[in-house]
Amino acid sequence: MKFRIVVLPGDGVGPEITQAAVDVLQAVGKKYGHTFDLYNGLIGGVAIDVTGMPLPLDVLTMSKKSDAVLLGAVGDPKFDAPDIKVRPEEGILGLRRKLGLFANLRPVRTLPMLINASNLKPEVVEGVDFIFVRELTGGLYFGRPKKRWQASGGWRAVDTMTYSEGEIERIVRVGFELARGRKKRLISVDKANVLECSRLWRQVATDLSQSYPDVELEHMLVDACSMRLIQNPKHFDVIVSENTFGDILTDEASMLAGSMGMLPSASLAGIPQEGARTPGLYEPAHGSAPRRAGQNLANPIATILSMAMMLRYSCGLDREAQAVETAVIDVLNEGSRTYDIMDEGQRQVGTREMGELVAGKV
Repeated sequence: MKFRIVVLPGDGVGPEITQAAVDVLQAVGKKYGHTFDLYNGLIGGVAIDVTGMPLPLDVLTMSKKSDAVLLGAVGDPKFDAPDIKVRPEEGILGLRRKLGLFANLRPVRTLPMLINASNLKPEVVEGVDFIFVRELTGGLYFGRPKKRWQASGGWRAVDTMTYSEGEIERIVRVGFELARGRKKRLISVDKANVLECSRLWRQVATDLSQSYPDVELEHMLVDACSMRLIQNPKHFDVIVSENTFGDILTDEASMLAGSMGMLPSASLAGIPQEGARTPGLYEPAHGSAPRRAGQNLANPIATILSMAMMLRYSCGLDREAQAVETAVIDVLNEGSRTYDIMDEGQRQVGTREMGELVAGKV
């Protein structure tokens, strides 16, 4: 089969981890007889440096015509000043919105050989295996008004959280569908005791649950969820949340897997179905880690596993996706580790070496 893949390395460690994933992708193509036509583009800080825009028009056009987008990371400290008008993050936010990618899937799994990589006790994290469904194109990140201005009493700022019934229903439905294929338990996260958006969220989730009588729905406040993730993470199977809550909670949950370098993600425009070909954006859950850039240190496994999700959901290649996931486990079982998941008695390798090892196992 033949696929058109847009590769956006981005900023910081993005080019290194993306190249490792591309090496594995090419190994998959060679072994299974597929052709992956790769189209490279700019996004984020590097795109601003070259074009003045975080999401150049040609990259957006190219992405719309592709089967999938594989992205490294976005973000550069030189754009962190409060008065900066154009920011790298606008590139990824714009891409998600323009491609209609409202559903972000972030699986969290503690692998047995990495159980000591977590800061939590082994008995707490052993057997953890759940998935976050994060709403991706609404809420505080996109609501209007969003501005900062000088008033008589000093500077003021406003960000607006806004959701429609339709936006909530479509993301919660993704959660129900995933739960139906797993343990038939869905936890919907909100802050309904304070926020009006969350009260609407809870009502929509409750109403939609009538269409899924086989799935148990549990409502959980976001602060209680953040506590439960550390106290008893095995309580979770499928979690659905709005944009901001999901952003924060998934970073917290990455520590259950031992490192943010182990957490992949897929951003889709609908309910994921294995064997189907659904356009999507695939990226690790971590940031650009500029202090690690160019040092051959960053863990590429999250990007490699994101690419495996791409094979499954956008290319319809479940066998090949499973081969990549198995290759990662085999390499880890043999004792190779990047610095962030390094343990006593194991062998530390760099970004390039980890990619080569996984590619060799596909």
